[in-house]
Amino acid sequence: MAMARRSCALLVAATALLAMVAAADAAVPPSCERIECPAYEVLDSANGFEIRRYTDAMWVSTAPIQDISFVAATRSGFLQLFDYIQGKNAYNETIEMTAPVLTEVSPSDGPFCASSFVVSFYVPAKNQADPPPAAGLRVRRWAGPRYAAVRRFGGFVADADVGEQAARLDASLQGTRWAAAVNEARRADPKSAYTVAQYNSPFEFTGRVNEIWMLFDGATEASGAHVL
Repeated sequence: MAMARRSCALLVAATALLAMVAAADAAVPPSCERIECPAYEVLDSANGFEIRRYTDAMWVSTAPIQDISFVAATRSGFLQLFDYIQGKNAYNETIEMTAPVLTEVSPSDGPFCASSFVVSFYVPAKNQADPPPAAGLRVRRWAGPRYAAVRRFGGFVADADVGEQAARLDASLQGTRWAAAVNEARRADPKSAYTVAQYNSPFEFTGRVNEIWMLFDGATEASGAHVL
């Protein structure tokens, strides 16, 4: 009897621990507790993915960068955006750093061909109404809600990680009610395959948080009969 009670207690403790881990995985990235991030609502989460609805927001983006390396293209784009927030803009205004830095990836047709990358910075709330323009950059608005299927992973992002993490996200979505919406977005804009979100400064070496996003414009409800 004592052994049975002990086994039951261990099972309850293990279940609680798993629940805590799941809750931690679904929580906002730690950096968003320190600096501003775009607001979102979690619509669904399961093993390997999370579905979010982002609110209306302004972003500042680079022109497409042609490169064979995600890491090199992101570094180049980030430097342009860093100059922008340091005051290299039409208002000579210093802007607070936010997270995440996004890199939209349009893969090439071959392993030795350049892909196209657009790197973007989320405009802080105080600048949303009138983001400063800047040469070589463009201000973009996410009009209305945008939806994202998201997979989180850690460490510094290497070139090899991007395709691997995107494939894992895609695999986790198959057979779910979200797969149709994601696949429709791909058909509508096949050049915009996925986006990498990075939340940490390049000088943070531990506790790094990254995400793969697949963006889409509508979210299918569980019944499959209603689109938000």
